[in-house]
Formats: sequence, structure tokens, C-alpha cells
Amino acid sequence: MSTGVEPTITLTEDGEWWIAEDTETGVVSQGKSRTDALDNLDEALDGYRGAGDAPDDAALREAGIDPDKNVSGAPDDDDVFLDGHC
Repeated sequence: MSTGVEPTITLTEDGEWWIAEDTETGVVSQGKSRTDALDNLDEALDGYRGAGDAPDDAALREAGIDPDKNVSGAPDDDDVFLDGHC
């Protein structure tokens, strides 16, 4: 996907962590080294752009999510948000 904007990555050292941010998208990631931070940012940008596979039921359970109750959708589609109870 080309936006016609040159990508700009900022790297900041914060204690033991390096923070990498893609200024075009606002996606941020971190790592213990500059290389790790940039590799993690690449992975985060892939997810931001819709790349990757959906997690399987085992991965959801490992993350503490009940696969039977896991649903996708925008918050606007949920009655809780429509009623303003959040």
C-alpha cells in the first residue's frame, strides 16, 4: 500500500528498551535492542495492515480468551456501546 509519503521511523532509547515508531501510521513497538525494536515494529505494521493469520482456538485459550465467546466486530456494533453504558 503506497501513500506517497516517505516512511519515517523514530527510535528512542528508554532505559533498557528501544522504542520504534512509524510516524506515518502511529504504530509503536519496542525491543531490548534497536534491531529487536525494528523487527517488532515490522511485525506490528504487518498486523496493522491486515497481514497475518487469525489465531486458532489453542492460541486464544493460551491468551485467556474463550474461543466460544470470541467475536469480531466494531464497538459500534455492540449494544453496550450503542446504549452509552461504557
